[in-house]
Amino acid sequence: MRRLLVRTLTFIVGTGRSGSTALSRIVNAHPDVLSLNELLASVGKTGLPEQPLSGPEFWELLAQPNPVFEKMIRSGIPLPEFLYTRNPGRYSTHTTGIPALLLMVLPHLSDTPDALFDHLAGEIRHWPQRPAADHYQALFGHLCARFGHTAVVERSGYSTGWIPRLMASFPQARFVHLVRSGPDCALSMSRHPGYRTILLLRDILTRSGVDQLTDFTDEDVRALPADLAPLLGEQFDPALVWDRHIPLAAFGELWSHLVSEGAAHLEAAPGPLRTTLVFEELLDQPVRELSRLATFIGVEPLTPWLEAGSAMLDGSRRGASCRLPSEELTALRNSCTEGEAALAASTSR
Repeated sequence: MRRLLVRTLTFIVGTGRSGSTALSRIVNAHPDVLSLNELLASVGKTGLPEQPLSGPEFWELLAQPNPVFEKMIRSGIPLPEFLYTRNPGRYSTHTTGIPALLLMVLPHLSDTPDALFDHLAGEIRHWPQRPAADHYQALFGHLCARFGHTAVVERSGYSTGWIPRLMASFPQARFVHLVRSGPDCALSMSRHPGYRTILLLRDILTRSGVDQLTDFTDEDVRALPADLAPLLGEQFDPALVWDRHIPLAAFGELWSHLVSEGAAHLEAAPGPLRTTLVFEELLDQPVRELSRLATFIGVEPLTPWLEAGSAMLDGSRRGASCRLPSEELTALRNSCTEGEAALAASTSR
């Protein structure tokens, strides 16, 4: 297979629930862009190790099921972002487990994700030992050659914590910080099973005084309240996630933490390698903002693509938080002030 030069690599980072899924679809429609949807989220925290990997080791990293996502599927609360479960192939959580690369990444690229998965397995297993970042660059190049693209864009929600590792591993990478109105984003988080689970797990860590979930002992689990302990098991009742009362302000605080984290991390990136994309501005001026995005990631803002991308945007949920009762809206807005201040300071700099 011929090799194409990957001209640019861009990471779209942010809190999630900020129009990022729609943006992935828009980016994927550009003929020059390889859109890697939720690659970082799929491989998880171990997805970019410091030590060199052989080809088989790198493939294992991509092919092993994500244990957190597998547990959510088993428990009956698959995330809406899971593409493979909507049109399943030969892999299943209840039999083989769904390989990480198949859950959200490959179905975004191909109507036959199992076949693409098999193709990559035959290729990557023969690669030499090298740093993980070099393996990813080779993967990007291989996929660009296969699909005829020259620019790579990876987009994952809940990805602000990845920024320092990405900057160290890919020094020439560009970063787009995608942000949305804090109250609207937080309200969307409150209706999403993944973010509700995140807050419940953070509550578990706070109650237990344990730094990471992987550090939990059996004794730690037994000490948890009976209604929270099942979250650390192999399966749990989805009512635990959906029925538990979590104040909206808690999601506002999560939004504030994540956007502040993202803005702070991106300060270390050279100015030409970072930009901010505001979802509300994208809705108001889609042609202008998509043109700016295309130029930033190194592709032409083609007129047919701009028209198609503009048509994919849905502004019906804009201002959803304004329909909340006044007292609840006030508490939610107050919980977002820290993040809004961080964004304003970052923009002014």
